[in-house]
Amino acid sequence: MARHHNVNVARNDDTVARRAATTGKRCKARTSTLASTSTSTQHSSSTHKATSTKKAAPTVLTTDKDDNKSESSGGGNKSIGSVSGLIRITDSSCGSPGATKDITATHGPNGNIDWFNCGVDNSGWRPPMVTVDDVVTVPLDEAVKDPNSPFKACEAYISTFTKYANEHNIPPIIIASIAMQESSCNPHTVGGGGEQGLMQITKDKCGGAPGGNCQDIDYNIKTGVAFFASTLKDNGGSLLKTIGNYNGWPDKMTISSATAAQHSDCCLCMNNLDYLQQTMNGWFLNKDPYKAHMGKYFNLDVCPGRG
Repeated sequence: MARHHNVNVARNDDTVARRAATTGKRCKARTSTLASTSTSTQHSSSTHKATSTKKAAPTVLTTDKDDNKSESSGGGNKSIGSVSGLIRITDSSCGSPGATKDITATHGPNGNIDWFNCGVDNSGWRPPMVTVDDVVTVPLDEAVKDPNSPFKACEAYISTFTKYANEHNIPPIIIASIAMQESSCNPHTVGGGGEQGLMQITKDKCGGAPGGNCQDIDYNIKTGVAFFASTLKDNGGSLLKTIGNYNGWPDKMTISSATAAQHSDCCLCMNNLDYLQQTMNGWFLNKDPYKAHMGKYFNLDVCPGRG
């Protein structure tokens, strides 16, 4: 709902400050509900055809956390961790997803950054079709039990994320991931365009807020989830497109258009070209993508005060 803005909240941690500066521009509200259903999934392969339409046991993190372990097919990136299961793919329009068990800066169980960003380096972004049933996620209630979980910042709001995510059949960690990316789970975050709260909802969505308080936890999460769900339905269930849209990625976005604001007076208005990798193989898998320095473009690092 907001593009990369400076938030009007004091930050004491460099990781949090960096995350807040890479939040994203939102799309306008739509009026429908999500049709697809999902819980956390576990898949056995990353081939182009789905091996099953049944949902398997929830994916959980393994105990392998050796940061010096090399990835088997990820271009030599150091492993950040690993999970069981790989994304299930039925759309081969962008080739192989390059999914790997190990999580690295550019790869992971949900695919690799070039696959997520399909087309940005030529004719424009055309995300492959992925639904909420296809991706590998860590259950939010399990994730927060990990003492090193980035979602400790969201701990007070887990039940509310879960309540509204379940109403729309969305894995709760997907919603909490958006909150982490958008506001670092700080309910008092205010975006550069006036976006409010945990989910950084835009002012036009604040009309029904109790007492006019758009930062109200329940209202903010409920409204943000409803917006995400309606956008997901309007996008035919395409999760990558919906996540990108929530962060301001337009159809046919190119590297050139994404970075056009670099030399303007709003450098941070650039689109974060690492956003999908950070979300899909970072937050979804209970990893902080900023501490792990996930991505390959780091295009926002050229902005004043960054790097």
